[in-house]
Amino acid sequence: MSTPHRYSGTVQTVLHALDDGVDPDRPALRDAVRELLADLRTRAPGRSVEVRIPPYGAIQCIEGPRHTRGTPPNVVETDPTTWVEIATGRRSWHEAVMAGKIRASGVRADLSDYLPL
Repeated sequence: MSTPHRYSGTVQTVLHALDDGVDPDRPALRDAVRELLADLRTRAPGRSVEVRIPPYGAIQCIEGPRHTRGTPPNVVETDPTTWVEIATGRRSWHEAVMAGKIRASGVRADLSDYLPL
């Protein structure tokens, strides 16, 4: 049996704020977003999909053809709170897509195989 993921104190702080129904502290939310993006990049190395969480960060991940110029063909974009929710399993990828919280384009832009982290 695998052990559950242990999130950092920063991610835990953001999750507790969300559980309490309050907006997380902006610096904590920023740091949590960046930490979870780094975790995704580690779990799904590559450069075929760009994941954007404005205004806090963007990464490239997932094996496949590398994009070098212009707008990438595989893009995922969402807001910081939704990113924290889907990255930690508080909300499913498909729920967020159906609610219009995620904009995903391209054949490799479905991150559901990699989430939650």
